[in-house]
Amino acid sequence: MNLEISAMRHVNRSGNLSEARRAAMAVLAAVPAVQLHRCWKEAAIVAEAETLRGPETGLVAVRGRIGGGGAPFNVGEATVTRATVRLATGEVGHAYLLGRDGERARLAATVDALLQRADKAGEVEERVLAPLRALNAAEENRRSAETAATKVDFFTVARGED
Repeated sequence: MNLEISAMRHVNRSGNLSEARRAAMAVLAAVPAVQLHRCWKEAAIVAEAETLRGPETGLVAVRGRIGGGGAPFNVGEATVTRATVRLATGEVGHAYLLGRDGERARLAATVDALLQRADKAGEVEERVLAPLRALNAAEENRRSAETAATKVDFFTVARGED
């Protein structure tokens, strides 16, 4: 069964979704809270962020399709937490993450806001997002190796009975 999860996306002032911000939010959504907090602490980036909304926890509907092409149906619900922050310089950051961790959502929104600042985007990318991407890649490689170890090759042996 293929699951289709509709994600809320932040649209910037011009109406276009920034690819860099989209990629950053994908990384922030995929990493465990412990790793995000650790990388943020190690980066030691100073950012005064005022909370505009949240963190708030709620539910979103999860839809699925049988075989990826059937009629959509409601599978169930997923818990999400959202937050919106504004930096002292005026940039507004948003985050919607699966789960109930409000501090993680607030931190992700702060990263989103910092990515909008030309003077901070490179630093955030290098000191927060790059290490998180490396952790994601290492975890994906570990999972792939674990899955490959259980692979079974099936084949047919001709019995010679004609």
